[in-house]
Amino acid sequence: MKKTFRVIACLALVAVLVATLAGCAKLNYVTNSTIKAIHEVKSGDWENGGSEAGTSGTEEGGATSAEGDPIVIDTFEAGTYGGIEFTSVEDVVKYYVEVFNYNKTLTAPYTEKGEAKQYYKLLGDEDLKIASLLVDGKENATIMKLVPSIMGSLFNGSPKGLPPAANRDPVYDYRDDGPGGTQLSQLESHLTADDVLACNVKDNGDGTITITIQPKAAELSFADQDSQGRFFNVLGDITGTVDQISVLSFSQGDANDNITVTYKGGYGEITVDTASKEVTKAYYIMKTHLDITHANVTIIKDKSATMDLEYTNTFPASDDFLMKSREITRG
Repeated sequence: MKKTFRVIACLALVAVLVATLAGCAKLNYVTNSTIKAIHEVKSGDWENGGSEAGTSGTEEGGATSAEGDPIVIDTFEAGTYGGIEFTSVEDVVKYYVEVFNYNKTLTAPYTEKGEAKQYYKLLGDEDLKIASLLVDGKENATIMKLVPSIMGSLFNGSPKGLPPAANRDPVYDYRDDGPGGTQLSQLESHLTADDVLACNVKDNGDGTITITIQPKAAELSFADQDSQGRFFNVLGDITGTVDQISVLSFSQGDANDNITVTYKGGYGEITVDTASKEVTKAYYIMKTHLDITHANVTIIKDKSATMDLEYTNTFPASDDFLMKSREITRG
């Protein structure tokens, strides 16, 4: 059964969250609570999932927007790059959208588990990791040791097209979490200049240019509905997943009152052959900060925790990743 990245990622977050909040207890209690949380979510939303859903060399720019959303890339300078004139941020975004849309029309033959397939020509890998975990403002060494095994048992990346993307097959590249539960096609980018906090263009001197884009911050981002959701594979509403966990409750209010999910500081670097408009390589890193307050895990009461999540997509995916993740070979 196909599973959305959103649900699997939420499942991983919830499992780690439960373990984190129970971090002051014995190790076996932490493990048991986490396993129970995993099974509860698996029996619900995860089973009903829809379509499946290198490091950057960018230097920190040091500037900050008026809203406190930090700019972590160099800002735009008008000029001609790779023979293309860019006079404004609007020009950069317009070009990116054209490139995105064109590349999502390109397909190539693959073999998956011995069966011939036609997938996006450019496939990328994905990775999800917890960068930071604090309980009541402190790091718990025991929980940090558990995180890799919890994440490894829940999240196995699969090949996908340029984000936002739910699949490697254009036929299934849509999301089910649009307004009113509508399906959202992800074959075209709807990114606008107003979504962009900062961007820049670099001429690589070899017929390619690299566009770097940092979208504006967003709270509880949804696919195609905000600045982050029009650029990354965002998680959507994780509070619905949290509500399914019986071992987790709140001393005050509910999940909506006590969980804040903030997306900011992420960016994408996209290298384009200007003659063909094909993307030759790309790297996207989405950064998500989760705050939870007044949480109870069975006998443990009124705890707070914070979690920093980093989700990356790197293009092109290696042959090794394609084989290990889904037994896919090119051609």
